[in-house]
Amino acid sequence: MEFDTVIFDLDGTLVDSLEDLTQSVNIVLKSEGYPLRTTEEVKRFIGDGYRLLMKRSLPLGSEDKVIDRCTSLFEEYYFKDIIGNTKPYEGIIDILKELNKRAIKIGVVSNKKDDATKEICRFFFTPYIDIAVGDNPKRKKKPAPDNVYEVMSKLKSSRDKTIYIGDSDVDVKTAKNAGLYCIAVTWGYRPKEILEKEKADLIIDKPSEILTLL
Repeated sequence: MEFDTVIFDLDGTLVDSLEDLTQSVNIVLKSEGYPLRTTEEVKRFIGDGYRLLMKRSLPLGSEDKVIDRCTSLFEEYYFKDIIGNTKPYEGIIDILKELNKRAIKIGVVSNKKDDATKEICRFFFTPYIDIAVGDNPKRKKKPAPDNVYEVMSKLKSSRDKTIYIGDSDVDVKTAKNAGLYCIAVTWGYRPKEILEKEKADLIIDKPSEILTLL
């Protein structure tokens, strides 16, 4: 396959941020007097932005004003130490280095807030990633293709030369909505069965498999 651009999801694809997200969720729940959530529960809730993460973490039927307040609290706690225990998955840095050597353009599109997305990418991936875009008021978040199109526009990339790589059903839907070839990864936050159900073009189990396509 002849590709010159790769667009990655962030959480669950490039970095493992589950511990930090779980910690911030539970700080909010504890402060509000609600039952805490396990890491596995938070893992299932990730992928659709902070508000839905908190809505899913709160007791069923929580009012919108409660969800909004808890989302604001979550952002406050999470942004205090956004790197914390977050780290790139094993092998990811080597893959990005190799993609750079091959003159492949690299973008990131996340449903994490835009500032947080840019900060994590700056901290871990500054030499390798050309552009990172997160959730912001200007465009619809994934699975809408808006932010993917924004990245492609900035990179001057075309659909037929771009692949999208992510770990969730949201990512597969995003790629399809954008008209891109989709690679789903199994090392992230969704089981392989979900990725198969969404009919990703290809499912891989380790980062090194990315290079065989390029």
